[in-house]
Amino acid sequence: MKIVVIGGSGLIGAKLVKNLRGLGHEVVAASPSLGINAVTGEGLEEALHGAQVVVDVANSPSFEDQAVMEFFEKSSRNLLAAEAAAGVGHHVALSVVGTDRLLQSGYFRAKLAQEELIKGSKVPYTIVRATQFFEFVPSIAYVATEGGAVRLPSASIQPIGSDDVASALADFALGAPVNGTVELAGPERLRLDELVRHFLNATIDARQVVTDDKALYFGAELNDLSLVPGDQARLAQTRYEDWLS
Repeated sequence: MKIVVIGGSGLIGAKLVKNLRGLGHEVVAASPSLGINAVTGEGLEEALHGAQVVVDVANSPSFEDQAVMEFFEKSSRNLLAAEAAAGVGHHVALSVVGTDRLLQSGYFRAKLAQEELIKGSKVPYTIVRATQFFEFVPSIAYVATEGGAVRLPSASIQPIGSDDVASALADFALGAPVNGTVELAGPERLRLDELVRHFLNATIDARQVVTDDKALYFGAELNDLSLVPGDQARLAQTRYEDWLS
């Protein structure tokens, strides 16, 4: 089977490409650095020729409101149109658990716009909403840092490792389109402030986490349900403490 991975040189994409090639599939790793750009449309027609499945794991290089919206809208429109022309039978897109609950944030408004474009396309699809990656914790800490303090709410979170995300995406890519949304999460529910505190301690980082339930998460207010999946989520096996070690 020919599978095109958009964002194929990124954290998730590179792992997914390796997994699918290991299973014997013909895989095209697509990214601007490799001459395939979904935002401009460069190289899409050639890359998608003969492809049965496209997996979109690309992320915006900017989280600024207008830039991130333009990225996801332009890339999704170009990609879905190219897929329809090429006869692609399954579009798999990686999104985020809680996207529709975090619309104060320009990033999540853009992700929701991406999801709506996928649903409105004629290409059969599977939207995979994953919880935050373990590898994303440093970025969470960076954005929340004020001086020597990291201000974060105590909201619940159920993070997942990137290896587990890539493994699950391979399964979804090789399965039938669900024409709907599925959720993917780690095995344990933690507190956001404690998640980052453990990471800073493990990496001998002098910053102190200050618990502040009014603190924003990428521009959005959180409650205990904002970042956690529903009861039907697929749960991975890797625990946070095991990943840290």
